[in-house]
Amino acid sequence: MGMCLSGDVRGGKQAVGGAQALPTEAHNNNSASGGDAHNDAVDFFFRSRGVHALFTHIELSLSASKLRDLDITSKSDPMAVVYAKKREGTPEEIGRTEVITNSLDPAWIVKVPIAYQFEIVQPLVFHVYDVDTKYHNVSVKMIKLNEQDFLGEASCFLSEIVTKQNRTSTLNLHDKRTGVSRNLGTLSVHAEETVASRSAVEISFHCSHLANVDLFSKSDPFLRISRVVENGDCVPICKTEVINDNSNPIWRPITLSMQECGSKENPLIIECFDFNASGNHVLLGKIQKSMADLQKLHQEKSGANFVLPSAHHEKVLKSQLFVDKCIEKEQYTFLDYISSGFELNFMVAVDFTASNGNPRNPNSLHYIDPSGRLNSYQQTIMEVGEVIQFYDSDRHFPVWGFGGNPFNGVISHCFNLNGMPNSSEVEGVDGIMAAYASALHNVALAGPTLFGPVINMAGEIAGQSLAHNDRSKYFVLLIITDGVLTDLQETKDALVRASDLPLSILIVGVGGADFTQMEILDADNGRLVSSTGRVATRDIVQFVPIRDVHSGRISAVQALLEELPGQFLSYVRARDIKPRNLQVA
Repeated sequence: MGMCLSGDVRGGKQAVGGAQALPTEAHNNNSASGGDAHNDAVDFFFRSRGVHALFTHIELSLSASKLRDLDITSKSDPMAVVYAKKREGTPEEIGRTEVITNSLDPAWIVKVPIAYQFEIVQPLVFHVYDVDTKYHNVSVKMIKLNEQDFLGEASCFLSEIVTKQNRTSTLNLHDKRTGVSRNLGTLSVHAEETVASRSAVEISFHCSHLANVDLFSKSDPFLRISRVVENGDCVPICKTEVINDNSNPIWRPITLSMQECGSKENPLIIECFDFNASGNHVLLGKIQKSMADLQKLHQEKSGANFVLPSAHHEKVLKSQLFVDKCIEKEQYTFLDYISSGFELNFMVAVDFTASNGNPRNPNSLHYIDPSGRLNSYQQTIMEVGEVIQFYDSDRHFPVWGFGGNPFNGVISHCFNLNGMPNSSEVEGVDGIMAAYASALHNVALAGPTLFGPVINMAGEIAGQSLAHNDRSKYFVLLIITDGVLTDLQETKDALVRASDLPLSILIVGVGGADFTQMEILDADNGRLVSSTGRVATRDIVQFVPIRDVHSGRISAVQALLEELPGQFLSYVRARDIKPRNLQVA
């Protein structure tokens, strides 16, 4: 594998990888037939319907060498995208790596999960892009591929990778679009079977006496941790954030699962680099230790000297690595909680603002077609409902409208959609559909579009469960909207407050509007900040444009459940909430 540093956004200065990231790394598509990224919630949903695919969970690690340099004043900023071909031959995206800045020899940290089925042929296609600078602060899933420079593609069968002795295939990149097939570099793909393990280690490091290699300031150090695999190659699994201008840096804790480490005795390579925006990071030193060795360093409160490789020998340096924290913990899965009695409680809010168009006009998003054809909101309620009611045990949903002039003649930004003054609940998806259709006859579309009141109402309900000391309930607010948001900062404030509660918010965008604001709220490239400067404790928002579902680019089930397991786990793990009466095999 390559020797490059990974960085998703902000010029590569933030941390990447670690076990805490894994629940949300199942990208894009998943289907009943398998062959795509694995997601516990999606798998559970299909298994409940009798679909039991026989597969092995695999993670693909990608690196490249000698890529084309398309930038004028710097090197390319590569990102890899992986596709699985469907049975009819059309490619279906299953994952993206992070963006690595200024590198022609990247080794990406983010892995691409895929389900390997030995009984079927699984063609894979890999595309590599040079990502434009304006996208460096954008979540990778929001990067528009048609606006990036194409560096090359390669293809193979998954079986070709997993059946090799070292489970690594090196593929020549080519460009079918231009017919160029030479000197585009190579792509290496390494496959490893994922092993279900609840064991993880929360660990934190600091260093002393690092060399100063910058001319006018101290070094800007970070650590990269790699696992040594069977053939002696190194697979990067995690990197810390960059600490600016500091020879004695202290990094934030990271969590490494035993799956990532291989085992307690498996060798790990810990490299310390001085960050350079050019991508030419300077190696300050490296250490090879197993997790068992690191635990011993922590117990003895001793440091380990870095070494610097040279042509003839390794030079032992004065600089040292220390382990400040090393705590073993159990990392329970999403299904551990659901199967032990934890409940997901869904709430729904529907946009009744005038930007949707007059419901009597056939062009309106709220138009009820006499022929029975469903409008965008009805389609969304039905498609989303199939998924959410599966996870809601009593199937009684609080349902609100916002941005309309309801039954009492006053514009409201959170009114009961069923018209009842004292209860917002309806029964099942049919109840949501009936309340929605009735409201269209009784509610005048108005505005502006404010999310804050419905988020605060959902937060109040979630907070009440905490007040009753019921820690087994988790709430999901579904907001269906046409995407024209008025109170962006107020919404951010409400989301930051709600990030401490057992609550996730799923925003489904209908119609063809510009959903840029929704993408801002889906804070995949950094946590939201309130108007008072408070930072959200976790990301609780997921945005899904329903047009992507209807176009076939993503499946409804995968899109809706993509981030929910990770958001749920981030809440319960931060509060050390454990499954109830769990029977561990």
